[in-house]
Amino acid sequence: MAEYSDAAAAAAFRRLVHHMQQRSDAQNVDLMGLAGFCRNCLGDWLAEASGGALTKDQGREAVYGMPYSDWKAAHQQPATPEQLARMESSVARNRELGL
Repeated sequence: MAEYSDAAAAAAFRRLVHHMQQRSDAQNVDLMGLAGFCRNCLGDWLAEASGGALTKDQGREAVYGMPYSDWKAAHQQPATPEQLARMESSVARNRELGL
């Protein structure tokens, strides 16, 4: 596996967060269905990695660029049955992989 520095990883993380903040059309349910993670996951991982310096709500706010409830009200669309089915399948795959 290729080696990379913490600085490079942090820069890539910041770029990913910025990208996701700009692409509010990419719904979390679709991200979960395709990739097995979404903005909420990323915010939760950030909070976990902070060693207790951030709560999950603070981690999510850092990822969304605003409180999650504000983002949800402004951008989240109702999920279709197909989207929910893909997400459930993806969540099951995450469990199989131990993620």
